[in-house]
Amino acid sequence: MESLQGNVSHAQECGKYVHETPTDSGAGEATSRDGVHVAQLDVDIRKFFDTLDHGCLRRLLQRRVRDGVLLRLIGKWLNAGVLENGALSFPEEGTPQGGVISPLLANIYLHTVLDEWLEREVKPRLRGRVFLIRYADDFVLGFTCEADARRVLELLPQRFVQHGLTIHPDKTRLVRFRPRPNGRDANRPNVPHTFDFLGFTHHWGRSRNGRWVVQRKTASSRFTRAIRKIAAWCRRNRHEKIGQQQVALRQKLQGHYNYYGITGNSAALARFWYFVQRVWKKWLSRRNRERHWNWGHFHRMLKRYPLPPPRAVHSVLRRAANP
Repeated sequence: MESLQGNVSHAQECGKYVHETPTDSGAGEATSRDGVHVAQLDVDIRKFFDTLDHGCLRRLLQRRVRDGVLLRLIGKWLNAGVLENGALSFPEEGTPQGGVISPLLANIYLHTVLDEWLEREVKPRLRGRVFLIRYADDFVLGFTCEADARRVLELLPQRFVQHGLTIHPDKTRLVRFRPRPNGRDANRPNVPHTFDFLGFTHHWGRSRNGRWVVQRKTASSRFTRAIRKIAAWCRRNRHEKIGQQQVALRQKLQGHYNYYGITGNSAALARFWYFVQRVWKKWLSRRNRERHWNWGHFHRMLKRYPLPPPRAVHSVLRRAANP
């Protein structure tokens, strides 16, 4: 199959970490090098995996795949039934979200619909620079000229409708992603200056040497969702042995650190670690109505059954020291 790699997008590919995607080739680089502000398009495709057009996808596959056996295999996979709530259905469009081949098909589809269109048709007509960062159907567009961003925002829905896709009007927005809001924007609190991408809130902040850099922290919606899942688990398993609960919570915390453990996100990681301890103490206290766990008792228990402290698994400093 022809390679889909280019200089405008990152896909779900082997060896490509989500943590390297949002800023390594994006807004921070454009702003610091060109000395200009950046406007960001935060785009959401409505029900992408549910509305992907099979006919258009097959035409795109035939342009890149010559092996008829592989094409027939993909066709059978697309035509396979979906069992949901005991009912078997055969959808005529879309691919099951979470399916092993769905990210690959999404990349092939959007590479033509979005990536190539942006390179061949859009970039030559813009006044400033533009970059695209995409991970399957999640993507953001960055511009060095806000007027260009507004033009593309008008064109994107038309382009996607031609290929059976719809831009979500409420979740797609223009973000003035600038190191320092100008006087007019500073007095308008409803003007967004941050955006969420792949579970992280991206914002500008000062580095240790005083330079403006793009920083990331756990998105508030993802943080709240993770805590609620931990609380629900602790509630269901509060009567299990403490050692068994500790093993499971260690795994959950480590999984959280593996994804959100990046440089600059230490405050959110510490908050998560603290709230997990509070939730665990709460439900241990409710194991027995006659025995309430105070913090002293709980901390003594933690010495025997410790929970892993926050750790920046994906550290920029560690990568720089060990290239």
